[in-house]
Amino acid sequence: MRRITFDLDVLRSFATGMELGSFAKAAERLGRSTSAVSAQLRKLEEQAGTPIFRKSGRGLALTEAGETMLAYARRLLALNDEAAAAVHGADLEGWVRLGLSEDFGEALLPAVLGRFARAHPKVRIEARIARSFDLLDRVGSGQLDLALAWGDGGVLPHGERLAELPMRWVGPAAGDRAASFGRPDEPLPLATLEAPCLLRTAATTALDHAGIPWRLAFVSPSLGGLWAAVAAGLGVTIRTDFGLPAGVLVLDPAAAPALPSLPLTLLRAEAEPDPVTARLAAILAQSVRDALPGFAAAA
Repeated sequence: MRRITFDLDVLRSFATGMELGSFAKAAERLGRSTSAVSAQLRKLEEQAGTPIFRKSGRGLALTEAGETMLAYARRLLALNDEAAAAVHGADLEGWVRLGLSEDFGEALLPAVLGRFARAHPKVRIEARIARSFDLLDRVGSGQLDLALAWGDGGVLPHGERLAELPMRWVGPAAGDRAASFGRPDEPLPLATLEAPCLLRTAATTALDHAGIPWRLAFVSPSLGGLWAAVAAGLGVTIRTDFGLPAGVLVLDPAAAPALPSLPLTLLRAEAEPDPVTARLAAILAQSVRDALPGFAAAA
């Protein structure tokens, strides 16, 4: 079997097009013509020796081989970019203060810190896991240099919206996925985080608009406590699809009030951050895109 060496420029066009949902947008971002990107994709299929795209309505979708190729493309590009950063930023030194919402602490933080530390071992990172409102306040007051939080960033001018994630009604895994939201005999039990909370407000607003009575059955100061309550059947809650634990499941959307999407924003304390903060911000943004490939990326 002949040895194949994939072109990283081709893989970058492929991965960027899938991230943006448009290869025309990918061409614009990468400074190439649309025809040049199309030629790269043909080259990629030729090298792969199998179709990576299939027709889906008027557009294109990935084949099973295409899904595999996309996963490897992201890994190869991440390693390439890490190597480039390590070589060019070998002397990068300093200190950066990072904050993340609870949803992303366990799932995202180890990978981000590991990747950054390998490339920039002389940089010291102080990380904090907290509620989004707390992160917003700390970035605004200069206590954090960078934070990944739910919401549009409020009045902070230096936010970058990374994605829009749909909110979901969530109940216990052992319960009925089509749980009733309109029982006339008792209000719907809600499990929520302590106020202020964007998702708590979205839940009560949706129920009020649908004319469904509700009561606060459980209020937690932490996400771990909230998941324990929902898994135990004390109430339903709303979160996004990201990071759902094994003890809960997404309830049937057709049986529940409609919910809006929730923006995920990268907050910066400064419009022009120092090189250390800028580099960590780039790694964090890419890690989010890699972790959320199925969600709509922000323009």
